[in-house]
Amino acid sequence: MSTKARISRQEARITSPRFIDLFCGIGGFRLAFERAGARCVFSSEIDQSARETYTANFGEVPTGDITEVPLSAIPSFDILCAGFPCQPFSLAGVSKRNSLGRRHGFADRDQGNLFFTIATILDQHRPAAFLLENVKNLRSHDSGRTFETILGTLQRDLGYQVLWKVIDSRSVVPQRRERIYIVGFSPSRWFEFPRFPSVVRTMADILESEVDSRYVLSTRLWSYLRAYAEKHRANNNGFGYGLVDENSVARTLSARYYKDGAEILVARGSGRNPRRLTPRECARLMGFPESFKIPVSDRKAYRQFGNSVVVPVVARIARKMLKSLARSPNDVPSLVLRSR
Repeated sequence: MSTKARISRQEARITSPRFIDLFCGIGGFRLAFERAGARCVFSSEIDQSARETYTANFGEVPTGDITEVPLSAIPSFDILCAGFPCQPFSLAGVSKRNSLGRRHGFADRDQGNLFFTIATILDQHRPAAFLLENVKNLRSHDSGRTFETILGTLQRDLGYQVLWKVIDSRSVVPQRRERIYIVGFSPSRWFEFPRFPSVVRTMADILESEVDSRYVLSTRLWSYLRAYAEKHRANNNGFGYGLVDENSVARTLSARYYKDGAEILVARGSGRNPRRLTPRECARLMGFPESFKIPVSDRKAYRQFGNSVVVPVVARIARKMLKSLARSPNDVPSLVLRSR
């Protein structure tokens, strides 16, 4: 497509937007954007078990490794969605890589450089908009230089107007989960991030009344977690388990939840060992509907939900983006980058 044709398509009002779902995982972005009225035309995910869950719910098998997909094989689209791998930038990921003597951030060849794959696709296809999601620590990684590189690539090199915001999901699901959302438009369009209610959701909204005994921690594991927490408490750091009840807001659900469930354990009363969340409770904690199918083992499901986006958060952003695309760019003032 010629540059002139691209500009003409972008400047039009886009009322039936098409999106691509990169690093799609189990389809959190897809659920959110389809709820808003957009249509998915391409998806990509390298993890085989995540592809299994995606296929069970959407009836389509995502393409595999996006770095091996020719740019010409990606169909025309209006919005690029990507929750690109966050481990190279997360606090836990950086800590682990440092302890193993491994590189992190953009120096991580396997995952850190995948942002530039996104940039290449944006440069080739020039969609009207994009939404990227990552961990809050992306802002401060490498003393802020990583985030400066990302913004510079999107704004200076690719010519997009960009807005970003850190959003905590606790008003839409009972989980403290802060993630950074980066929105871009070309050409400039009016956009503001959605407001979220001040009310805080609690675990009573997602807990099941009857749970199989296999989710209850063994006495050995529960003793280990308590001893581990006490050791770190004595050293004045915050490592340890997180215990919740109906009135609680959970810690962030992570991909490591399958190991011991330590970050979110459900109290069962005095003298009784706590339990893990069930995969269905994890699905609810991430805002997935009850109809969402979980065709994989518990271990795999925990990893998949821990790696997902919070669907109601993305859905609110998606609705705002689609409203902006339905306007003419000349209707409103151009965007200005604002730090949050």
